[in-house]
Amino acid sequence: MFLRVIAVIAGLVAIAWWLYFSPVVVTAHVVSAGSVDSEVFGTGTLEPRVSAAVGPKVTGLITSVGVDQGDMVEAGDVLVTLEDTNQRLLVAVAEAELAAVRASIDRLIADRGRAEAVLAQARLTSERLTAAAAAGAAGAEEVDKSREAVAIAEAELARAAAALIEGHRRAAATESSLEYERARLQDMSVLAPFDGPVLRRDRDQGDVVTAGSVVLQLASLNEVWVTAWVDETELARLAVDQPARVVFRSEPETKYEGVVARIGRETDRETREVVVDVRVDGLPVNWAAGQRADVYILVDRRDGVTVLPAALALVREGKAGVWVDDDGAARWREITVGLRGRDAVEVVDGLAPGDTVLTASGGRSGSLRQGRRVARR
Repeated sequence: MFLRVIAVIAGLVAIAWWLYFSPVVVTAHVVSAGSVDSEVFGTGTLEPRVSAAVGPKVTGLITSVGVDQGDMVEAGDVLVTLEDTNQRLLVAVAEAELAAVRASIDRLIADRGRAEAVLAQARLTSERLTAAAAAGAAGAEEVDKSREAVAIAEAELARAAAALIEGHRRAAATESSLEYERARLQDMSVLAPFDGPVLRRDRDQGDVVTAGSVVLQLASLNEVWVTAWVDETELARLAVDQPARVVFRSEPETKYEGVVARIGRETDRETREVVVDVRVDGLPVNWAAGQRADVYILVDRRDGVTVLPAALALVREGKAGVWVDDDGAARWREITVGLRGRDAVEVVDGLAPGDTVLTASGGRSGSLRQGRRVARR
């Protein structure tokens, strides 16, 4: 029993020696001068600013869909066509009706010309008879008949003019009808509204679609951004045109440059986050609308300052500090931290470039104690 107690005491002494007297293997980090970036983080999805649900304006049978999802199209390309036999017949009927109306206008113009000639002759005859009657060479009955002929000729001219006006109106209405039928014929073909890729195809040849049905979903690549959700507590630090970097989940090692395009003005009532749209300057070779991405918005930067990795800035009793090597022993040194970045912090006081900061190997800085011996690896 006595020997067992002695053994336990010896073990405790050995543990105490190891904890308090044996050197701790440490890794040294030399403090340097550099830059510290403060960033606001957000996560969101890639979205084109302009997209379109493309489909026909009229009801009909799809005869062809010329593109598939993933294809690039140009503005004006024919994407979808509908069966248009009946509509072509309606256009032909309207064209024939317009031709008939225009032919009738030519006839009405001729009728008006003839009426004008008859009226001119009737007036000339009436003037002659009136002069002859004054000289006693013609009777009153002949003068009355000539005047009656003038009135009839004037009425005929008025009728011919009215008929011509009505003909022009009919022609205008027929032209409008023809334009309408031609427009409906054009509506049988669905054109691309802008350049861009086809995101989705929802219909195929042989489908019957109604007006407003979606056949294809298009996106414009003129402006693409990540719609990111950022905690509302960061709003005061955000501004339009701030630089940003975008990291897609599909390419975690690649960073794409971006800039804040706009900041939302409504916070989600549940998550307390606000939407920030970050315009992206480039895209991965393989990308998809709606894919996840992380956004880091640069809100502040300090250049030429004392920089310390954020993991080495520790907190004891509410005060920031680091472990330093004091002639082979660990010593706690309080520091004043300025700008905080994601990976590094600015040290305003307590350290200078060239100073050495310690961390226990394996990152177990909790094993460091005031005055404990250290051994650099």
